Amino acid sequence: MKVMIIGGFLGSGKTTTIQKISRQLSDAGKRTAIIVNEIGEIGLDGETLKSPGIITEELTSGCICCTLRISMQYTLQTLEEEFKPDIVIIEPTGIAFPGQIREEIEVMGLSELSFAPVVTLVDPGRFGTEAKEIPRFIETQVKEAEILGINKVDVAPAGIVTATEQMLAELNPEARILKFSAKLGDEQFENLLIHLAVPGIEKPPQKKKNSIEISEVSAHSVLYTLASCNLNPEKGALLVEESLQTIRDQVKGINPDFIGHVKLSLKLPDFMVKGSVTSSEEAPQVEFISRKNEKLELRLLSAITKVPKDRLIEIVESTLEEKLRETDTFFEKKEQQHQDTLTKISGITKRK
Repeated sequence: MKVMIIGGFLGSGKTTTIQKISRQLSDAGKRTAIIVNEIGEIGLDGETLKSPGIITEELTSGCICCTLRISMQYTLQTLEEEFKPDIVIIEPTGIAFPGQIREEIEVMGLSELSFAPVVTLVDPGRFGTEAKEIPRFIETQVKEAEILGINKVDVAPAGIVTATEQMLAELNPEARILKFSAKLGDEQFENLLIHLAVPGIEKPPQKKKNSIEISEVSAHSVLYTLASCNLNPEKGALLVEESLQTIRDQVKGINPDFIGHVKLSLKLPDFMVKGSVTSSEEAPQVEFISRKNEKLELRLLSAITKVPKDRLIEIVESTLEEKLRETDTFFEKKEQQHQDTLTKISGITKRK
């Protein structure tokens, strides 16, 4: 079983990257499993990554490099025994330390285990191009990588991409730096797949760190089930966009320079709207997907730097509930019950 760890800060494009990689591996006949780690109580990316022939499992309410190590171990062991994947792709939460995750897996006693090079993705438009300007925990993500992927080059100015490449080379001169667009799946993105095919390099153990404490990120996720909803695609997209704008502006009033990720998905009978915003200066990005959905729901996952969690909860829930009322949508907030590890694992084989 080969393990691929593809990390990077919130909003760097991990889900899109893993979606493309997993489909290519599955098409090539590789039995592929994905473990998605969300810092919030509700998973959101696992649904996006579901695909025929690919098994997906979510680990929520913590970070697998520090607070969810036991959950990850049970999940990997069960995947090994019941699904027997050729490749397991791990998408850590955006504050995780990918090198620390590899170290934890190495001592789990899994049989015939190998690793691809550890990947950290970087969005060049998110941070300054001087090493001193990026948060310390992101610096750790960069330094632990064997491959540094500068993503979203299709939308970032060429000068910023070049400056980001120079900064990354300064922080981690040993890493291979690739520039690509995971969204477009360009020729340079294909190079990432080639480099992931070679074995990763074992590094000396590092001092263990708690990524949640170091990052100063507050997280909150919420799920609303919907009934009697008359939203058409245009109104659904507007609800998602306006909700994200309001949340962004209110969070900006607390931390004018916040970074993080707010992800929102709206599922209605014949379509889904997905949206996200990743910083105080970014406009919400909204995507419409035509598809049938059995469940009608609104999900949000937020993880923001230097904003008190109680204020984040208040902002998120009051905004969403006000927007839903404005559209005459009946809704119910689903209370989250933390599942124990065995309960989570019992559902693995049901999500093929």
